[in-house]
Amino acid sequence: MTQPQVTSQDHAAALIRRLEACEPDVKAFTTYDPVRIRSDAATAKTGPLTGVSVGVKDIIDMAGYVTGHGSAIYEGNYARADAACVTQLRNAGALCAGKTVTTEFAFFRPGATVNPYGPAHTPGGSSTGSAAAVAAGIVDIGLASQTAASLTRPASYCGIVGFKPSYGRYAAAGVKSLAPSFDTLGTVTRDVATAALADAVLKGPVAAPVTLAATKPERVLLCRTPHWDEADESTHNAVEKAAALMGAHVPVTELDMRVFSDAAALHITIMSYEASQALAWEYTHKRDMLSQQITGLLEAGQKISYATYRAALEKAQALREAIAAFATPGTVMLAPAAPGEAPLLTEGTGSPIFSRLWTLLRLPTLTLPGLTGKNGLPVGVQLLAGFGADEELLNYSAWAETVLPSLPAPVLCFNKGNV
Repeated sequence: MTQPQVTSQDHAAALIRRLEACEPDVKAFTTYDPVRIRSDAATAKTGPLTGVSVGVKDIIDMAGYVTGHGSAIYEGNYARADAACVTQLRNAGALCAGKTVTTEFAFFRPGATVNPYGPAHTPGGSSTGSAAAVAAGIVDIGLASQTAASLTRPASYCGIVGFKPSYGRYAAAGVKSLAPSFDTLGTVTRDVATAALADAVLKGPVAAPVTLAATKPERVLLCRTPHWDEADESTHNAVEKAAALMGAHVPVTELDMRVFSDAAALHITIMSYEASQALAWEYTHKRDMLSQQITGLLEAGQKISYATYRAALEKAQALREAIAAFATPGTVMLAPAAPGEAPLLTEGTGSPIFSRLWTLLRLPTLTLPGLTGKNGLPVGVQLLAGFGADEELLNYSAWAETVLPSLPAPVLCFNKGNV
C-alpha cells in the first residue's frame, strides 16, 4: 500500500504541535510564531534538511524576529536579515521554529528554561534553550555557540550531542560577538548523524555531501585535564566508564596535562579583554541594565593592559602548537565535559572549567551522552581531535556512540504533541 506523502505543511503542523505542547513546561523559546512557521513551510526549499526543524539561539539574527541577546537592552530589536547560518539551513530545506533562550550576552545570567531531565535543574548556559528544545524533542537541531563552555556544558547536562567545530569552520555573520578569539558557532542534536548532516550544510557556501562513517580510532588519549579534582564523582565515573568501554576495542593511553595548567587563566584574560571591547556600547550607555555578572567581566577586562593581552595570545598559540603533537591522525581525545550533573536552577548554569582549555586551543569537540550521575541525570563526555580534523572527529564519535549506552527519554515532553 502506498504511504501518503509527507508535505512541508505536515512538518510545520507537527512542529507547531510540539511547540504548543512542550513550551509551557520547558520554556526553551523566547518567541515562536505559528503563522511564520506555516508561511516558511509554504516556501521551503527542498534539500538535505527537508523535514528537519531548527531552534535559533537568540544571539543569532533571524529576519522578522527579535534578537534579544538575553538582555532587556535589545527588547524590540527586530532583525532585518537572517544570519549566514540561518540562510544556509533554510537553503538546505530546514524549517526554523523560532528563537531559543540564551543567557545575557551568552555569559552567565540565566533565562527561564528548565532541564527536560530534571525541571528543578539548569539546562546549562549559554546555549540554554537550544539544548533543552533538542533534548525535549521539540526540534531536531539547535543552533548554539561557544566562547567558553556554552555548547559543551548544556549538551552534557541535557543528555544530547553537542558539536563545536574547529574555530572558524562556520560563518559568524549575523551572530553577536563576545570574544572574537574564541566565539564559535556549533550545533546540538540528538545523535551524531544529525550533527554531521548540519555540518555538511554549515561548513561551506554550498551544502556538501554527508560522508559520515562510524570509524574506530587507532587510539584513545585520556585527558583528565589539570582540573580533574574540580569534578565530582559523577564525572569521574562517567569518564572512566567511557574510557573502559572504548578501551575494550582500541588502546587507551593517558596524556600528562600539566603543561596546559595555565590555559584556563589565559582563556579568562583573553575573553575578559575582548568582551570589554565587544560590549563597550552596552557598558557605556546601558550599564544600569546589565547584570553584575557581565559588568564584572567587562570591568575586569578594562583593567588588563594591551601588553598583558598580547602576551596571553602568544602563550595560547604556544599551547596550540603543543597539543598538535598529541592530537595526531588516528587519535581521539577523551575528556570531562562538565564538573558533574546539572546544578539546581538556583545554583546557576554551572562551571565552564572543563571547556576553557579546549576552547582556547580551538579544537573541534563533540559531547556524547549515554552516562548518568548519582542522581540519574545525564553526564556527558567530550571527544576531541586535532584542529581541522572535524570529519574525523564526527566519524570517531559515530563509532563511540555505538559503544556508549543509551539514555532513557527525558521526563519532560519527548514526543509530546507529536501525534
